[in-house]
Amino acid sequence: MSAVPGKFEADARPRWRPRGNEAPGLLLLALLLFAAIAGPALAPFDPLATDVPARLQPPSALHWFGTDALGRDLFSRVLVATRLDLSMAAGAVLLSLAAGSAIGALCGFVGGRLDRWVGRLVDVLMAFPLFVVAMALVAAWGNTVINIVYATALINLPFYIRLARGEVGVRRGAGYVLAARLGGQGPARLLFGVLLPHVLPMLAVQGSINLGWALLNGAGLSFIGLGVKPPTPEWGVLVSEGAPYIITGQWWLAGFPGLALFMAVGCFTLLGDALRDRLDPRGAADRSAP
Repeated sequence: MSAVPGKFEADARPRWRPRGNEAPGLLLLALLLFAAIAGPALAPFDPLATDVPARLQPPSALHWFGTDALGRDLFSRVLVATRLDLSMAAGAVLLSLAAGSAIGALCGFVGGRLDRWVGRLVDVLMAFPLFVVAMALVAAWGNTVINIVYATALINLPFYIRLARGEVGVRRGAGYVLAARLGGQGPARLLFGVLLPHVLPMLAVQGSINLGWALLNGAGLSFIGLGVKPPTPEWGVLVSEGAPYIITGQWWLAGFPGLALFMAVGCFTLLGDALRDRLDPRGAADRSAP
């Protein structure tokens, strides 16, 4: 028996340790959040200031990522762009997660005609290439930051509707739901207080993975000229501006913004996989089996 009361019980508690993809994902997430929060203050140069005599300089001790066609410091522009890109992706995912979860959960709970009609509508929307739908929406609404967020949220909406609809439809006959119903819980309380909390972990996994797709969608729209307008620093804009210079040897113009985008998408993919493994240990064991 331990001489100190409670010491054995404290030592016996399971301790959280990063495993699998969690450690690199969390490290990349910390780096991205630090860049998004402190980036504008840490940028060594004004990201919008031009210096034509210093144009197209390769990476050096003064300009870590080199300079662009107008002599702007590329490291400062990539660093400052982190906040805008993450904000657009997070805003789009939060909107689609909130709306899609509510719509899908309501359809799965009510069932009947509402469930069938919403299911058909979701199927029709997913039959189209989602990036093309986003292009059409932004072209119609105007290529502002808020419209990019709305378009990205709309094309991600079907994923959350289908997930919440299916999970709530399966769980609405579970024993704990019937017990809550017999205990006098009303339909709204059953749906949002009993059923939806059991579905939220899976929705969180979907949201983490969708953050990467939202980043790619926003950057893709900017790359083709339908997203953020230059000279605002944004990863898709920077890749678009640097792409024509790859064939002339100025690889850094598109390489470093592309690397930042790759790291951000990889970060959220790793975190989504790690979160899924945490919430579904049996599925993780099946995936690791030979």
